[in-house]
Amino acid sequence: MSTLESLVGQRLGGLSGHADKALSLVLPGGRRLGPADSAVTLRLHSLAPLAHVAAGQVGRLAEDYVEGRIDIEGAMRPLVDVAAQLVRDDPTRASEPLGPLAWWRDLMHRGRSRSRHRAEVDARQVQFHYDVSDDFYALWLDTRRLYSCAYFRRAEMALAQAQEAKLEHICKKLMLRPGERFLDIGAGWGGLLLWAAEHHGVRATGITLSKNQHAYVNRLIDERGLSGRVGMRLLDYRDLPEGEPFDKIASVGMFEHVGRAMLPRYFDKVRRLLKPGGLLLNHGITAGGTRNTQLGAGIGDFIERYVFPGGELLHISHVLQVMAE
Repeated sequence: MSTLESLVGQRLGGLSGHADKALSLVLPGGRRLGPADSAVTLRLHSLAPLAHVAAGQVGRLAEDYVEGRIDIEGAMRPLVDVAAQLVRDDPTRASEPLGPLAWWRDLMHRGRSRSRHRAEVDARQVQFHYDVSDDFYALWLDTRRLYSCAYFRRAEMALAQAQEAKLEHICKKLMLRPGERFLDIGAGWGGLLLWAAEHHGVRATGITLSKNQHAYVNRLIDERGLSGRVGMRLLDYRDLPEGEPFDKIASVGMFEHVGRAMLPRYFDKVRRLLKPGGLLLNHGITAGGTRNTQLGAGIGDFIERYVFPGGELLHISHVLQVMAE
């Protein structure tokens, strides 16, 4: 047995799970490392993924799967549990320690963030993710195609019910009133936009950078006879006209795309789009660590390449500071 295989054996022995038989690996020649009745099995088509298991590089293992270097057997829950145990580092801590060059690293991160979030780059990144195909998203989203967390007010709720509960929760927080001008920044497939118009009588405007979403929502607007009351625009938030501010604004699951460097500009733009005394609901995912720079703990590079290019998660303390300023 090679040194690398010995290291992998130690990692497997340190995992807990289904009767302490969480994970096994089948090597290209058919030899198995780990128990035959493990909850999760990785079948390797090359030896390269062995090093990724030994190092706990979950992002590299995800890439191995996408690129066909491994096959995965097992249910999703034990797989996620194994992945979490394989990650060596505390995901709430940045990979780079504080030190005399911390200011330089921060400057480099900000510069990278700024270059990744020019308007034309943001458009390409959003379309890379959201314009895969409408049929793909219809396979696993609810019927309204809501793409952020649901609100399970009761445990027995189905996903569709919990998503509608989330929409109503947002509208109540914003205290929407008939006739108010409502803006949805990053309106997706129109779930909140249409709900607010049909259930609360607002005049609603949504924006997106996704061509598929733009076309899809405009079809729904026509089908439901909402033309004149609801509008969906293919537009960057930076380009929204400010001549007629909005009474209420929502941004749900969008500001993860904004980027650290652009966050001051984003909140300044939202402030200028909102009437004095108006309300903003800004909903998004935040990071566990104060110095995180990527979307995803332990798999940031994978997410950047295959899923959400340009996505950045920030700690809530930083978001609140920028918003307050």
